[in-house]
Amino acid sequence: MLTTDTDILKTAESWKREGRGVAIATVVETWGSAPRPVGSHLVIDGDTNFLGSVSGGCVEGAVITEALDVIADGKPRMLEFGVADETAWQVGLSCGGRIRIYVERVD
Repeated sequence: MLTTDTDILKTAESWKREGRGVAIATVVETWGSAPRPVGSHLVIDGDTNFLGSVSGGCVEGAVITEALDVIADGKPRMLEFGVADETAWQVGLSCGGRIRIYVERVD
């Protein structure tokens, strides 16, 4: 079963109401072959629970790690993963494209 953007945003709202620290990651730009389209979301809580996808699994771990920092300090981050970036290969983005992901805390 695919998770819809509505499900993801409702989950973010629910987790926040429960008192959890929550961040949302959103694909804001793609270039070349990208696993998920612009507007794709991933919601993360402070215990590393998550729902959704910003990359089909190839960079989620790195995004979740950054999201924990965003939850802690409240400072949004713009992340970029691409074929020319060594870290992209480390996290598995081998599709030949580039993605930019904006991560922000839900307040």
